[in-house]
Amino acid sequence: MSPTRPDARTMIDIVLDPGTWRSWDAPPAEPAPNGSDYAEELAAARARSGYDESVVTGEGLLDGRRVAVVACEFSFLAGSIGVAAAERLTAAVERATAERLPLLAAPASGGTRMQEGALAFTQMVKITAAVAAHRAAGLPYIVYLRHPTTGGVFASWGSLGHVTAAEPGALIGFLGPRVFESLHGYPFPEGVQVAENLFAHGLIDAVVSAEDVRRIAAGVLAVLCAPREVRVKEPEADEPAQPVDAWEAVIRSRRDDRPGVRALLRHGASDVTPLNGTGEGENDPGLLIALARFGEAPAVVLGQDRGRRRSGAPLGPAGLRVARRGMRLASELGLPLVTVVDTSGAALSKAAEEGGLAAEIARSLADLVTLDAPTVCLLLGEGAGGAALSLLPADRVLCAQHAWLSPLPPEGASALLYRSVDFAPEIAAAQGVKSTDLRRDGIVDRVIPELPDAAYEPEAFCRRVSAALEHEIAGLLAVPPADRLTARLARYRRLGVG
Repeated sequence: MSPTRPDARTMIDIVLDPGTWRSWDAPPAEPAPNGSDYAEELAAARARSGYDESVVTGEGLLDGRRVAVVACEFSFLAGSIGVAAAERLTAAVERATAERLPLLAAPASGGTRMQEGALAFTQMVKITAAVAAHRAAGLPYIVYLRHPTTGGVFASWGSLGHVTAAEPGALIGFLGPRVFESLHGYPFPEGVQVAENLFAHGLIDAVVSAEDVRRIAAGVLAVLCAPREVRVKEPEADEPAQPVDAWEAVIRSRRDDRPGVRALLRHGASDVTPLNGTGEGENDPGLLIALARFGEAPAVVLGQDRGRRRSGAPLGPAGLRVARRGMRLASELGLPLVTVVDTSGAALSKAAEEGGLAAEIARSLADLVTLDAPTVCLLLGEGAGGAALSLLPADRVLCAQHAWLSPLPPEGASALLYRSVDFAPEIAAAQGVKSTDLRRDGIVDRVIPELPDAAYEPEAFCRRVSAALEHEIAGLLAVPPADRLTARLARYRRLGVG
């Protein structure tokens, strides 16, 4: 077996701590009458593969953490799922849920076992129901799609991960290419049903070798399974910073060398795992989604990426759908959510309008302001228009000293009011867009100083922001969810009216 295509047992040995695997499998029920062709196929598959069924299940330690594992073995009748395999899978998922274990799944399957027909086909329903119950219990479900994963397996438990990676070059698709060609008389287009293409279309989060799965899964679980009680540390006293006027802050926020969300994660966070896309066929390079820890505090991070935006990728409707995926993830797993605002405005294009940009801003606002997870917004740089507002309504709002928030960029507001951009500095001052004005008006809770500018001290600034985020998250985790939501809604209800 090629080292890049490990069988199920090898895969388990690669991922888990050595010597910790413990099987949960009992001998499977015999689905075929003695002497039947199918019984002979099963016997031959067992002899040839060394497995008693197409699925193995059990538990072990991953970086010292107890986890449950379900994995397919393709050499056993193409990893197909019949009644016995489905029962083994479902029982393992249910046990993982009952024992509150994270669940790692590694499918490699042609789908339903054709020898068992409709009864095997409908087994996907009970597997899906068990996975859905596991997720509903707030427990992590991580999927690693191996070569090949097709049919009902891909269309059920293979596509329900909180985080999903795939093997490089793996064939992954709903209808296998051989079946497609037999049915239609011509081959399926090349390059569509491969892991790399799924990644490009925002359907999976990463394409990694089996050897890298251990590291990635350990990092993911370090965040998803982190304690939800974090010690509240006394924040360092904010050092005095030289004040600047609103227009100067706007100019500083636009510097190419100003640290953005990627710098914040690089210098101020640990256990960072980038995610990718909506999981539903869209992505947007202008919106970063990741799992990370700020100090001891775990979080889902949604960040408007200034580097990608400046290379021609303003935030569009797909980016907001990516953001809403992050909100759902935070809600389902009870994780704090950190949003990072740094945008000169949303995409202005025919595609953005037809893609539902305004509606996605509205849905993002509605989802975020009513989210049952703790939320912290960080105004990191530019904050123009609906793209900024869509990630704003959090329990706590932090603002870098030279960040700002405005309905339009000051030049746009000047053009709207005076048919000229020349009044942008006066407009910025009059609109109260700078950090101290935002704090005065109750939009911002805390201003993080820049000494004298984030661009001159990127690492120190990012560490200062990280410490502030950890402090705010820790405080919010100590508040009952219902009280948190009530306070958030009251905050925005009172805004502007005292």
